[in-house]
Amino acid sequence: MRISIPDDSEDLRSTRRERPPEPSRQLDPLLEPGPLDQRLERLREQAGQRNFPEIPRRQYERKIAPGPELNRESGERHVRSRNHLSLSPLLHVRLRPEERLTLAEAGRFRVLALKDVVQTIYGGDEWAARSDLRYLQRQGLVTLDIVNARRDGRARPVERFEVVSLTEHGERAARIANRIEPGQRLYHGLVKPREVEHDSQIYRAYRKEAAKVQAQGGEHLRVRLDFELKAEVQKAIYRLRKSEPYREINSIKQEVAEQQQLPFVDHEIQIPDARIEYDFDQGSRTGFSDMEVVTAAYHPGHLRSKVQAGFRLYASSSDHSTISARAEGDHHLLDRLLDL
Repeated sequence: MRISIPDDSEDLRSTRRERPPEPSRQLDPLLEPGPLDQRLERLREQAGQRNFPEIPRRQYERKIAPGPELNRESGERHVRSRNHLSLSPLLHVRLRPEERLTLAEAGRFRVLALKDVVQTIYGGDEWAARSDLRYLQRQGLVTLDIVNARRDGRARPVERFEVVSLTEHGERAARIANRIEPGQRLYHGLVKPREVEHDSQIYRAYRKEAAKVQAQGGEHLRVRLDFELKAEVQKAIYRLRKSEPYREINSIKQEVAEQQQLPFVDHEIQIPDARIEYDFDQGSRTGFSDMEVVTAAYHPGHLRSKVQAGFRLYASSSDHSTISARAEGDHHLLDRLLDL
């Protein structure tokens, strides 16, 4: 069955943001009354209660075609119009600027905490964020998961929070719908659920560090996560060991560290959680800043290695207090911790 999507003027999701209507509201005249209408009404009610039921959707063959780009600096966060992103001959997805930026950021950092999406992309409007995320989920572009927070061996109730990540189709759509810097890698899928809380905090650390970089004149920021950095280090070590099998491993590691511009501390290559690469003077010079999100699971020795590596260390308020208690008296370590 061929699906026809109406023009923007007839978009089933109005360009105006409205709160969920009362149950007695008349159904959209573009929809024929029936079981589907009842299902939509139930979903709207559940959305108002901030629930995320599994929303059934048909599977379409998605062949990405080029679409218009999003200018992140345009300040169009308040604009509710939607542009078309062609995913197949049968389906066109309309994306608002906030939806495009959400796809891009989830791709760059692999996973985002829902609360960070609400605060940084939607200006604190949780209802708007959830509405758009359900739309992206129905199009098969993102997944919403509820995961457990870390306990770090402490006796406390299990806390849960929601995270956003891209699907494979969402990764492709993110690259088409946004102006992605050359060399910027995008990710999809949720990996290592036990580390999701830590990984989701990288985005918060990035925003703080990026603001400092841009204030100093840095531009065209690219993010390289530890996944990418570790893969390049391992490949480089493998090549050297294969070409020089009798060479001492520490010598090989030190050479690889120099090649990748990574610190070599305590006979180990130190790899940050994320590296921000940027340009100066219209691309004539480049620089980078390495960040590490430290948690209560880090012991003082581990922290010292990160400090010696010169990484910018960020910690949440709860982790900061625990680390301070463990490293009491070691002010050199504590002075390097920055708040998320």
